[in-house]
Amino acid sequence: MSGHSKWSTIKRKKGAVDAKRGRIFTKLSKEITVSARMGGGDPDGNPRLRLAIQAAKAQSMPNDNITRALKKGTGELDGEHIEEHVYEGYGPGGVAFLVETATDNTNRTLNDVRNIFDKSGGHMAKSGAVAFVFERRGMVRYESGRYTEDQVMEAALEAGAEDVVTEGEHLVVYTEPSALHAVSAGLEAAGLEAEQTTFVMIPSTTVQVEDEDGARKTLRLLDRLEDNEDVQNVWANFEIPDEVMAKLEEE
Repeated sequence: MSGHSKWSTIKRKKGAVDAKRGRIFTKLSKEITVSARMGGGDPDGNPRLRLAIQAAKAQSMPNDNITRALKKGTGELDGEHIEEHVYEGYGPGGVAFLVETATDNTNRTLNDVRNIFDKSGGHMAKSGAVAFVFERRGMVRYESGRYTEDQVMEAALEAGAEDVVTEGEHLVVYTEPSALHAVSAGLEAAGLEAEQTTFVMIPSTTVQVEDEDGARKTLRLLDRLEDNEDVQNVWANFEIPDEVMAKLEEE
């Protein structure tokens, strides 16, 4: 396993500021509900639900909200029927976008996603047009200031992880999707407390966005998609050079 990142972080993480906390809780609630409906309400026997609850607690989501979302999924409480859909599209410069949604109104969500692409200089694509660019992986992330690379590397090897890379201020362990929960448990048993454990979509190829205007438009499309409350995750295959990002951050 290598100790260096082979590709830069593709999915930007935005802080859970107070103004967006309600929207974040809505997304988390949907994931808990869908997970419970598909795999049952016992987190010990439902790995996806366990991850969803962990993510909700990491965002300080109240226990009452978590319980209510879980009971909607198991049918103990009435709630809207939520369906999952994945939409594909291209952003400015041919950047591939994969948009995962959870919604109680498919027509509304489809129209919203299409409008966001159209108004941001991109367009939606047919199913399968960009999905092949991405590969599903399990991910366990640690703050690099908390643990050394050797600590994480040794524990990851023992737990059966696939790779360990350094990404900015984080040490990230990657696994086969089916091995995520076993690897995560092994890392936890080794005394490592993860900042995040989840599934991610890794692009096999990336698009370099080197001009400021293109980078600005690409990030604007990403933000608009992530701000839609029916959108659960957005994955894209762009890379923006550090010097271009630095200029945009000054604006």
